[in-house]
Amino acid sequence: MKKLLTVAIALALSAAVFAQDNNRQNDNESLASPDPTVMGNDSARQALREVSVDRYELEGSWNAHISPDNGVINARLFEGNPLAKEPLKGEEEAEDSKVLGIKVEFFHRGVNSFFIKSARPIPIEGVTKTISLWVAGRNMNHEMYVLVQDYNGNNFELYLGSLGFSGWKKMSVAVPPTPDGEHGIIQSSAYHGVKPGLRIVGFRVDCNPMLARGTYYMYLDDLRAVTDLYDLENRDEDDMNDDW
Repeated sequence: MKKLLTVAIALALSAAVFAQDNNRQNDNESLASPDPTVMGNDSARQALREVSVDRYELEGSWNAHISPDNGVINARLFEGNPLAKEPLKGEEEAEDSKVLGIKVEFFHRGVNSFFIKSARPIPIEGVTKTISLWVAGRNMNHEMYVLVQDYNGNNFELYLGSLGFSGWKKMSVAVPPTPDGEHGIIQSSAYHGVKPGLRIVGFRVDCNPMLARGTYYMYLDDLRAVTDLYDLENRDEDDMNDDW
């Protein structure tokens, strides 16, 4: 009788331990796999797409500028392509055979910058998450920024990184979300009826004072963005546009 009672108690304890282990495993799985229903709208409702902003195929669509006190600058297209670049899905046949070349002839060493700007700001539909492009920086420690305009027309700059590398490199930057819908980079607003979005103005390169001498070359290609198109793709076809 005592042996049967001992066996019964052992089985009960094993079942309890097994149930406890299962509960712990389920708790761990719930922590490792966030539930979209309890997360913010930005995480639970997204339709992320990588889109092409500019492939640098049209001569004259980008202009370069430097202070005439610091040097002379030229921008033109060249035949070429980064070998590691992969075409966007569904756009494999799109024309993409050129890159934008920038040539700067410095008059003297010193603190200066030069700008590469689109002929007009390039809009990106949706809410932009990241911006990227391929750059050949010629291993010079100059600093590169992307210049953007938000929903309200305010100007911002985002740091892409140093140009201190050889050959082609894909450089990218995240667009920081607004903390409260009123400050920072605003990409959408419930108080206006036009489409959300961001506009690319161009780029600024801050030159290393010790390296800003002689002639400097750099090349750009394949400007892209990852954007959230959820609101645009899920808008009712018969909905009205609040833009009158």
